[in-house]
Amino acid sequence: MTDPRTAPLERKYRLTAPLYDILDWPWERHYRRWRPDIVGDLEGRVLEVGVGTGRNLPHYSSRATVEALDLSEAMLSRARRRAAQAPCPVELRRADALSLDQVPDESVDWYIATFLYCVLPDELQPPSLAEMSRVLRPGGRFRLVEILYSKKPGRRLVQRLFAPFVRRVYGARFNRRTREHIERTPGIDVTSTRWLEGDTHLLIEGRRVGPIG
Repeated sequence: MTDPRTAPLERKYRLTAPLYDILDWPWERHYRRWRPDIVGDLEGRVLEVGVGTGRNLPHYSSRATVEALDLSEAMLSRARRRAAQAPCPVELRRADALSLDQVPDESVDWYIATFLYCVLPDELQPPSLAEMSRVLRPGGRFRLVEILYSKKPGRRLVQRLFAPFVRRVYGARFNRRTREHIERTPGIDVTSTRWLEGDTHLLIEGRRVGPIG
């Protein structure tokens, strides 16, 4: 059952799913260069939340076992083809990032989310990040990729022009405060950040550092 807080996103992606890969193609030309670096070195049990149409799946290594979750069954139906191309075992399941009830405490080595948190409204990020902290093993690690507004006037102007389209089609915004929410989440620590392109696409890495609460 969909959480009422994320039900609007589920409805949005039910409509967007059939055209998602076509609409995303201009950006994917850039993203596909980064995906091997984001997931290609992972080993052990990996939880990818917000897997979408499965663009990351073919880039995992054979040393990983991936549980790939998404709120939208329509998006998961499109991820199945890419799951079949993955060099590692992949289980696709519908799940809400706010409540990963089927994932046991301290059971995963890696938590991966690419462009999930720019979609999740700021008020929904703390419960989702609390779930990330809960499911990671002590010493387990996470990687999150986010999009932010550029500080360069020309690039920021282009982003502002695209912002209404991005909000309507993806539910995403370029001004989420994800880094702040991570730093306030008990049990996890940011270990590094780096820009994947310019000053707009940010890779946030960190780890589970201790008990929760």
